[in-house]
Amino acid sequence: MDPATNLDEITELEEQFQLATYKKMPVVAERGEGVWIYASNGDRYLDLYGGHAVAGTGHCHPHIVRAIKEQTDKLLFYSNLVYSEARARAAEKLVSIAPDSLTKAFFCNSGTEANENAMRMARMFTGRESIITFTGGFHGRTADAISATFLGKYRDLGKPNVPGHLQAEFDDIDSVRALADDSVAAIMLEPIQSMAGVRMAVPSFYRALRELCDERGMVLIYDEVQTGLGRTGEWFFAGSAAGDGIVPDVITLAKSLGSGIPVGACVVTEKIALQIKDSDIGTTFGGGMVAMAAVTATLEAIQNDEMLSNVRDMETYLRGRLKEVEQVVNVRGRGFLLGLEFADKAKPIHEALLDRKIITGTSSDPNVLRLLPPLCLRKDDVDLFIGSLRQVV
Repeated sequence: MDPATNLDEITELEEQFQLATYKKMPVVAERGEGVWIYASNGDRYLDLYGGHAVAGTGHCHPHIVRAIKEQTDKLLFYSNLVYSEARARAAEKLVSIAPDSLTKAFFCNSGTEANENAMRMARMFTGRESIITFTGGFHGRTADAISATFLGKYRDLGKPNVPGHLQAEFDDIDSVRALADDSVAAIMLEPIQSMAGVRMAVPSFYRALRELCDERGMVLIYDEVQTGLGRTGEWFFAGSAAGDGIVPDVITLAKSLGSGIPVGACVVTEKIALQIKDSDIGTTFGGGMVAMAAVTATLEAIQNDEMLSNVRDMETYLRGRLKEVEQVVNVRGRGFLLGLEFADKAKPIHEALLDRKIITGTSSDPNVLRLLPPLCLRKDDVDLFIGSLRQVV
């Protein structure tokens, strides 16, 4: 089939039969390998966005593909009503890389589910109802999660909102203290606000949140759906120097956890886990065998390929090369969650890079271009990006 015809046909079919979601790029993605996406017309694209940060280990990492195939030959799915070696191994592996105080895992299907269940566990643990989240934070699109989202239009899209959600200002501890009365069950935040333009707080802010939660009996939840699993050059933002070593009571995960297989998770302290009894939380598909095989293999691939050190090395190299691009006025974030701030709007740059077969992301800050590449990005890939960026700006 002619590539142009294929693009037209697939576009027409999706437009006819699928509800609108995102504004799509004119690309029919056919296959992927490492940091590359191959289109149906034979073009290849350097993927510095990873499909919303999902392709953490790169596209179709052979170790992960092999593990998924092996599991599909055994058992596609059974629910949490039975024990499963695949689930047991995944939980053991995930807890083994988490901060020491986080000892139990709960598996679900997505980041928004993970955040919903984290808030539910906090309410069960404290007997309180209110949740403090932050201006610029994004936590998902289901009812409780979108009600906790104070970014742009999203919360309005979720109306009528779940009551009990309180809005504080990110990186402003006084605004949090003013809200943190005895009705508050938890403080939940993205430690790096990705969609808001890759915004970070000063390290002392995270410590002040930890101290406030300890003082007033509240649960601290880190939404690490994007920052977790190596993206910042560490397994988690929790416990890192960028966050002053602070560890929350709950970490939520998704995105790259299954390398493309839908899966989310909460990792929690023993103290919170002891309050969760049979049937308090549940999920039909969470913890399914194929997803669990993907989780274990994903974590193994990150370790085996030394991707954490690669992220740290490549961040240093990328930041150095970006100094050559004078139109980049600031580089925000950590590791492979970076926001390139321009003096003018970033969308034309995003579009011009796409014309040169490089996929990047925008954000709610019109001047910020987001980079969320696979953790296996190399110097040659960085050089290609910088060369194209210098041309388009």
